[in-house]
Amino acid sequence: QVQLVESGGGLVQAGGSLRLSCATSGSISSFTTMGWYRQAPGKQRELVASITSGGSINYGDSVKGRFTISRDNAKNTMFLQMNSLKPDDTAVYYCKAVIWRLGLVDYWGQGTQVTVSS
Repeated sequence: QVQLVESGGGLVQAGGSLRLSCATSGSISSFTTMGWYRQAPGKQRELVASITSGGSINYGDSVKGRFTISRDNAKNTMFLQMNSLKPDDTAVYYCKAVIWRLGLVDYWGQGTQVTVSS
């Protein structure tokens, strides 16, 4: 069983920065893909950024140029650096990992709240 634990959320003013972390219980190099998703009240969960085991990165359109996804294989941790935050970035941010176990299996963290005040 893979466990993912997010941290780093909080309250920040518009224009500020936060860095989210996602610590994994397993070897991060074993994951096919890892990513950050977010869900605001009344909205569907959406992709923020993802990174494959090969290092390919994808960003949601609304965060391109402001957010950066990265990972530290030695620490089994994934990060999301969020700069120039906007009130629209307010949401619960979730870490997701996809691993091959006789098929692709998704694992999710419990989420961390990010609130951006205007």
